[in-house]
Amino acid sequence: MSEYCIDDVVDFLDTYLRTRVIPDDSRALNGLQVANSGRLHRLAAAVDACQATIDSAVAAGAGLLIVHHGLFWGGLEPLTDRHGRRVRALIRGDLALYAAHLPLDCHPEVGNNRVLARGLGLRDLEPFGDYEGLKVGVVGAVQVSRADLAGALQRLLGAVPRVLPTGPETVQRVAVVTGAGSGHIREAREAGADTLITGEGPHHSYFDAEEWGVNVIFGGHYATETVGVKALAEHVSQRFSIPWDFLDHPTGL
Repeated sequence: MSEYCIDDVVDFLDTYLRTRVIPDDSRALNGLQVANSGRLHRLAAAVDACQATIDSAVAAGAGLLIVHHGLFWGGLEPLTDRHGRRVRALIRGDLALYAAHLPLDCHPEVGNNRVLARGLGLRDLEPFGDYEGLKVGVVGAVQVSRADLAGALQRLLGAVPRVLPTGPETVQRVAVVTGAGSGHIREAREAGADTLITGEGPHHSYFDAEEWGVNVIFGGHYATETVGVKALAEHVSQRFSIPWDFLDHPTGL
């Protein structure tokens, strides 16, 4: 089995994803979060760095686990209890951990939003979804019924979407912000979109959608963010000739 230097892969990821320059929540801590001994002969990818995906990556013989949500989403925590167990499992398994949150969301090639939009057949994609001056999502054109668009999303993600039919039945312009993107309903309307596809939203997002006349399709926070890590791992695999596995651990949310 071929073995590679993990530093080469990490350097590539940092440059390709622009992890040092993309603004993000301080808890994201984009980049290499836990190092290993430097050896790498298999990759793993997952949406979340949780005990289940860490254990699965170790069992698969991976030397690097690439995730969208890293270890520190709960803020500062002592290395005790479950947080300590996660870190000990990474170290015992000689498994490095690399996280890419907004750098993956907004990436023009392997980003969650671009990959999802292309998979749904959206055309003429433009940046959309403001976060501190960064456009994290996309908006594009399509001509399809609301029901058919929801069906296409279900086939693409393998999860049943929740539809708020609060806009036109015939969809012509769709904004996409994966994960928790319901806060962009107003922005979608202002961008001329009749539909927003995102992962999840709070109770009040229904009234935002209803009163602004925008369809909202919730594909699930987890499900909408599977596409980016898969595309990124496939890209790294092809560039470095390293095999990879996707570790599916759906939350249903």
